[in-house]
Amino acid sequence: MIDNFYFCSMLNGSHYSNRMKSFFRRLSIAVAIGGILYSCASIGSLQGGPYDEDPPRFVTASPRPGALHNTKKKIAIEFDEFITLEKPNEKIVISPPQVQQPEIKASSKKVIVNLQDSLKSNVTYTIDFGDAIRDNNEGNALEAFTYTFSTGAVLDTMAIAGTLLNAENLEPIKGMLVGLHSNLADSAFTALPFDRVGLTDSRGRFSIRGVAPGQYRIYALQDADQNYYYSQPTEAIAFNDSLVIPSSEIRLRHDTLWVDSLTIDTIIDRNYTHYLPDDVMLRGFKEKRYSQRLARSERLTPKEFSLYFTAPADSLPVLKGLNFDEKDAFVIEQTTGRNDTLHYWIKDSLVYQIDTLKMSLSYLYTDSLQQLVPRTDTLKLVSKQRPKSEKELEKERKEREKELEKKRKRGDADTIQTNFLPVDVYAPSSMDVYDYITLTFQEPLSSINDTAIHLRQQVDSLWNDMAFDLVRDSLDHKVYNVLPKKDWEFDGSYSFEVDSMAFHGLYGLFTDKIKKDFKVKKQEDYGAIFFNVSGADSLAFVELLDAQDNVVRSVPVVDGKADFYFLAPGKYGARLINDKNGDGVWTTGDYATKRQPEEVFYYWQVLELKANFELTQTWNIKDRPLDKQKPDELKKQKPDEDTKKKNNRNRNSSSGYSY
Repeated sequence: MIDNFYFCSMLNGSHYSNRMKSFFRRLSIAVAIGGILYSCASIGSLQGGPYDEDPPRFVTASPRPGALHNTKKKIAIEFDEFITLEKPNEKIVISPPQVQQPEIKASSKKVIVNLQDSLKSNVTYTIDFGDAIRDNNEGNALEAFTYTFSTGAVLDTMAIAGTLLNAENLEPIKGMLVGLHSNLADSAFTALPFDRVGLTDSRGRFSIRGVAPGQYRIYALQDADQNYYYSQPTEAIAFNDSLVIPSSEIRLRHDTLWVDSLTIDTIIDRNYTHYLPDDVMLRGFKEKRYSQRLARSERLTPKEFSLYFTAPADSLPVLKGLNFDEKDAFVIEQTTGRNDTLHYWIKDSLVYQIDTLKMSLSYLYTDSLQQLVPRTDTLKLVSKQRPKSEKELEKERKEREKELEKKRKRGDADTIQTNFLPVDVYAPSSMDVYDYITLTFQEPLSSINDTAIHLRQQVDSLWNDMAFDLVRDSLDHKVYNVLPKKDWEFDGSYSFEVDSMAFHGLYGLFTDKIKKDFKVKKQEDYGAIFFNVSGADSLAFVELLDAQDNVVRSVPVVDGKADFYFLAPGKYGARLINDKNGDGVWTTGDYATKRQPEEVFYYWQVLELKANFELTQTWNIKDRPLDKQKPDELKKQKPDEDTKKKNNRNRNSSSGYSY
């Protein structure tokens, strides 16, 4: 065998022996050069080098692209290298949509598509591969590759493009179907498959190709059952109020030829066909369709049971005890305020000691026709913890008394452990000027001694009593807020104290002493952001957001202003909601009534607020398209190309190669 390095040296002009000269004279020049180049390439591969970043290139197809009068259902598309398909069932979209899923596979350098449905007459077929086609070695994707043929004499070439965003937060929605109906009836979306479809990418962008001239309605659909129409209330949707009419125009572009990376050779003007509309904006949402039923019931402890319904109700269910008297038997806690999550705290020990509570429950139930009808269920609730009997409770009481007597005789009565009603006190040592004290108990209260609760402010060396309100939370009966009647003073020192036995729990325990000292932050610790808003509806509110797109605070827009005072330093975004129904929250859409979701707009940048600073921002909510409003810093759906670049950087770094 001849040494490879010797071959490479020969190519560079190194002398070689007479025996080698004789050998090469017996070989053809082409074979010699080919073998030498191959050997040198092999040596070079040992040194490492850049990864292949070129995607596969189309070579040919059968039937050929753009074929007319095609009757073949098997399509073979060939590329210049071995290829693989990534998630073909998710990424490859065929128009018209196929009821029977086609067989799509990669074979060597080819993609083979076997259509299972019968071909429709005089229809243009498009197979949009998205980025599913990748080379076998490095996984480089062939972006936006589409194959087209027609079963008739005309190849439709129009296209409709746009963007799909989440209506509530303007996040791009990836991987959602966008479809066209030439049937303009509203019922087509809920009964007929789309005529043509496209798929959104990581930026929410879509393109529907092979469209014939005409008028269309456009929709988006999260097609859970893959029937290409809106059939499930849990499917996310979007619809456009206006018809879309495809058209085209001739545009001019400038192609630049370069001598090198710095020098332009020639600029060539070229005409090309641009298809419209290319800016359709769809806002996706899920409808709130309530199906009322009892989801579950549980009794985790003897003293409490809970009922969970699948939807809010206008009134409480009617409960009747079958083995106990339900009259004035409960403290009912509505943790959501919508009567869909209910906690029943049992007052009477004779009732909560019953091992199995039997009751009838009457409420409104959604039947198969989506109508609310009366329904009565019989419930048997067994506690997951066995309740203690009166005999056991009496025995425990006597044992505690004996232990207390022993400790008294030993003279260590101070060490006696007393059971108190647990309470969590929220009173941070550094209190915000707008904040307040909160008490959270583990059970509802039966009584409160107001005179045992004290709120004091330090003035010089004296502690002065302050007036306050103790307000029970409207939803959670176990939560109480202590609200000072006079605003906290900046940099002020305060003390919150509670005497023992001030709060009496529903089941007999009292609270222990409480003492919390705190100081209110200084005014210079805060900043403020003021928005001068234009373009909003008469009913609108602005939500201030943190760097993770979570709501920090909300204020109504009044006379074109939305002001946020006493903000901690940090990064903030802002979202405006045109509150058409005036309920103070974002409201989703409804297709049956053709109600679009309430409009949402984002301030176009993230603001960085420093302590003791005020920012005033002018905000025209309609000065840029919706897909250009939400700052990239707040988006959770990142573009795939950003992820690809990051992966390539990591891959090249790990290989020791850099650009």
